[in-house]
Amino acid sequence: MSKSEIEKDLQGKGDFVQIDHLIRFLKDQLSMDTKKFVFLKLAALYEKAKLLDEAARMQNNAAELAIAFTEKITYYKKEAELYIKSGAFDKAEKAMRDAMSQANLREKEDIYAFIKQFYKEQALVCEKNEKRNQAVRLYEKILEMRITETERSEIKAKLLELYKKLGKVREYMILEKQ
Repeated sequence: MSKSEIEKDLQGKGDFVQIDHLIRFLKDQLSMDTKKFVFLKLAALYEKAKLLDEAARMQNNAAELAIAFTEKITYYKKEAELYIKSGAFDKAEKAMRDAMSQANLREKEDIYAFIKQFYKEQALVCEKNEKRNQAVRLYEKILEMRITETERSEIKAKLLELYKKLGKVREYMILEKQ
């Protein structure tokens, strides 16, 4: 089955019916390129349906089928993003390591900076949506990363504010003493 045949079959169907059809297509004998296409389609549909762990798994499958290093890095970075959004930081860390294993020294720094920035952006989104506990988890994760002193003081200030709002007195006192 080719990409165009798959596209034609999916046309006009709802998201979950498309997911079902794509999963069935994976059981057929497909070329590596077509299989990767199906995984990426599934990832997009799962992300749209807010099934982030499944979407991340599909990105990982696509990365494993990819041949070019840049393509692998792109898929692994997307996998890390999806795991960060779902709060699975250990899996995000693994995806980041997988991306870095495909990269040269300069690309490794770019990947690390990208993931760090994504953590920050996601924390701001959580704050804006008043998901303070999630924002706290994200900021605490950022503190564990390699960051500059300026970034560290900014993150600490945000954490102190969130701890105060959440009534986490013990965490507030510990962080304030550091």
